[in-house]
Amino acid sequence: MAAAKPTLTDSLSFCLAQLTAAAGEGLGGGKDTATNETPLGRALLALRTRHVKAAGGIERFRARGGLRPLLALLRRAAAAGPAPSQAGPGSAPSSVESAASAGPAPSPGPAPSAASSSSSPSPPARLRKTLDLALSILANCCTEGACRAEVRRLGGILPLVTILQCVKTDSIQNRTARALGNLAMEPESCGDIHSAGEEALSMELASAWVGEGLGYLLAHSLSSSSPGAVPLLVESLTACQDSQCLQSVVRALRNLADSPQHRLALAQQGAVRPLAELLAAAPDPALTLALVRALLELSRGCSRACAEQLSLGGGLGPLVSLASHPKKAVREATILILANLCAQGLVRPALGNAGGVEVLLGELRRRRGPNGAGPASQQPLVRAVCLLCREAINRARLRDAGGLELLMGLLRDPRASAWHPRVVAALVGFLYDTGALGRLQALGLVPLLAGQLCGDAGDEEEEGREAASWDFPEERTPERAQAGSFRSLRSWLISEGYAAGPGDISPDWSPERCPPPPPPPPEPAEPTSPTLGPTPLRSPRTLRTPGRSPAATSEEPWGREGPALLLLSRFSQAPDPSGALVTGPALCGLLAYVTGSPGPPSPRALRILARLTCNPACLEAFVRSYGAALLRAWLVLGVAPDDWPTLRARPARRQHRELGEMLLQNLTVQAESPFGVGALTHLLLSGSPEDRVACALTLPFICRKPSLWRRLLLDQGGLRLLLSALTRPAPHPLFLFFAADSLSCLQGLVSPTVIPALPPPMPLDLDAPSPCLYEPLLGPAPIPAPDLHFLLDSGLRLPAQRAASATASPFFRALLAGSFAEAQMNLVPLRGLSPSAAWPILHHLHGCRGCGAALGPIPPLGQPLLGSEAEEALEAAGRFLLPGLEEELEEAVGHIHLGPHGGPESVGEVFRLGRPRLVAHCARWTLGPGQCPRKRALALMGLVEAAGEETGPLMEALLAVVMGVELGGKGSSLDC
Repeated sequence: MAAAKPTLTDSLSFCLAQLTAAAGEGLGGGKDTATNETPLGRALLALRTRHVKAAGGIERFRARGGLRPLLALLRRAAAAGPAPSQAGPGSAPSSVESAASAGPAPSPGPAPSAASSSSSPSPPARLRKTLDLALSILANCCTEGACRAEVRRLGGILPLVTILQCVKTDSIQNRTARALGNLAMEPESCGDIHSAGEEALSMELASAWVGEGLGYLLAHSLSSSSPGAVPLLVESLTACQDSQCLQSVVRALRNLADSPQHRLALAQQGAVRPLAELLAAAPDPALTLALVRALLELSRGCSRACAEQLSLGGGLGPLVSLASHPKKAVREATILILANLCAQGLVRPALGNAGGVEVLLGELRRRRGPNGAGPASQQPLVRAVCLLCREAINRARLRDAGGLELLMGLLRDPRASAWHPRVVAALVGFLYDTGALGRLQALGLVPLLAGQLCGDAGDEEEEGREAASWDFPEERTPERAQAGSFRSLRSWLISEGYAAGPGDISPDWSPERCPPPPPPPPEPAEPTSPTLGPTPLRSPRTLRTPGRSPAATSEEPWGREGPALLLLSRFSQAPDPSGALVTGPALCGLLAYVTGSPGPPSPRALRILARLTCNPACLEAFVRSYGAALLRAWLVLGVAPDDWPTLRARPARRQHRELGEMLLQNLTVQAESPFGVGALTHLLLSGSPEDRVACALTLPFICRKPSLWRRLLLDQGGLRLLLSALTRPAPHPLFLFFAADSLSCLQGLVSPTVIPALPPPMPLDLDAPSPCLYEPLLGPAPIPAPDLHFLLDSGLRLPAQRAASATASPFFRALLAGSFAEAQMNLVPLRGLSPSAAWPILHHLHGCRGCGAALGPIPPLGQPLLGSEAEEALEAAGRFLLPGLEEELEEAVGHIHLGPHGGPESVGEVFRLGRPRLVAHCARWTLGPGQCPRKRALALMGLVEAAGEETGPLMEALLAVVMGVELGGKGSSLDC
């Protein structure tokens, strides 16, 4: 087949020359009789179909300066087009398609002269065709960033707005909107499009068209200012019937919504309602996708105007229906639109009635599933679901659709910690829904709330006033213009007059049954910036509550923990809150908040603790959960679970200690009441083994009546039960700490005498060493001369007096003065003795008492006693029947290892020696009233570990110390 004959339009230079001539001299020109086309038409068609669409064609067109004459041509063609009153939608068929179907001219003719162009008037059809082609070329060029910047620099936006205003043909509107949409992809051009048309057409542009003889257009154009691009695009939405044109207009509006300011401007100019109306008209799939994409952009940071227009346009129902659309893009965009709309309280009730609650819950549940999306995609849905909890009708729908379980799942998920404050604030909406509260409690809300009090969860994002609950439209006052969601919840419960303060809210009444209070007097706006430190109390406000007279009350601090405390307070007001709140996790959360708050904690937290300790129904729970012991340890002694077993301590503040003593006094009142006596007796005698141990441990903290604690702990075996539990698996992380503190408190109850803060020093510290009677035998001229030597295994010979040694103990009397061979020997061997262990024995045999020789074999503090020379000396003293030496050696061990410089780690070492007097000494050191609580507990831990399975001696020693009974002979000499 022969190659096609080249034509002039194959040359870009020819096409640009025709374009330049037309732009500079006019739109006319001689018509080619063979093709019924003008050279300009053929050039535009070639530019559109071949040159611009070729690889790199747009860049070449821009580089050759094609944009300037193209824009000039558009200015002329726009002014030469029909006036708005002469053309309407669909008034003429699109000429672009017909021009594209026409083939190129068989032979190019010369370029028309300027005279011929100006002398021939242009028919309207040719002008529409010219506009179609020129706009199509411009729209294609504006797909590239460099061309968009060039068009903006050349002032090409205003001509497009003029065309949009003057030429109402669907094809022209379509391509103009497409060009504007492409230009709007640049932020600078987008701003120019929004501001275009605010000024009248320039006189310079008008004078350029006088030679065309189109005075009617000039008069019309100058009669008023251009309405601007956005209103013209909005007008096209209602005037156009062609789907392609509508898609281009919708896309242009979507691209123009590139910033919050522009989105608000679009909504205020009525761009949302026609989009919603088109969506409600069930358009074709392509237009549906364009509409939901545009509405998604317009609803970002949803403004009040956007929500109102979308609702008035009937778009809520179609959007809910499209949430199940088979096409993923439509479905996901629709769901995000619904989520964005939830930011406006005025539309949330209607959205719930349309089925939006179920849709959003279902989608969030799907995204949180095993095959769901990541946290980033869940965030807008979490926010929307939480906002839906602000209206009663939506809360009911959410509860029935399983939303409570979903919200609880979010609170349990550590990956969703950034949303936890928002979720807790949402759950406050169910404050008076008894059924929902019961379900939430069963799902484990209380320990999660307690964990929120001092957790590191992210802060909740502040919401605008439009997000406030629409159940109370009167909230929308200037005072609350900048209130956040936390403040909105507080406003719902307090500022609207339903209670004089948060602590006065009773579970026996519901705000739905109360008549609305009169509006409060206007007040200055409150600052909304979050405070990091303690929130100061604000000035008193006059509030009216049902059944109350106006009274000035001060608001409580409302920080990040406010919603969690409000819910916990509501739970604490139940008749029996013990199952949920009097548990280890809940109490730990409350106490961690009270003691860890950088400033004064919320009074609501203090009232919760006071309410629980004053409730008789909670007494058994405080006993079973070791709650009373925890209150004493954390508040009075300043030891939290995280501080144990290390010696790290937090400073015990006076206000914390006073709070702890007050709470324990509340429990004491309950325990000593007839109901409390019966409950404690039942727990100790008939409870489970764990309950009996917990009761025995708690009694010294909450019982002050001697008749009660003596009967339960001494007569009915509670004390022995507690002691026997020391070597079992600990039922609580702080069990040994609690037990040591309980035994110390019981000792104070048994012997309520004033004891000095520090134990008295040992006698060896007070008395000067006694004279040594053995040293004279060691000199070069011993007096008297030794008549005996003891031979050690090491070969060392130690001098001795036979008579003094024989009278020191029955063992040596039989050995040295009896019928044994050693009685006739001058060198008597002593087997199994080192020199250090033999040294105190030789001193004792010669009458030394308190000369300091007993300190010789004792290792320094920090070194083990088992296997040391001290143990060897003690064993030899027992073998040689020297009880006095045993006692002196034990005193020396206690002096070094259990003296003022001794620590809890030494107690177990001393106990391992197995000496009865030292065991009693260890028990007294551990339970001494002046001992540090942490050291006492660590010492008890060491004793239990050292005792192992042989717990009898330890139990007897501890029991003797608690009851004030001495064990092991001269126990008084071992007092610390």
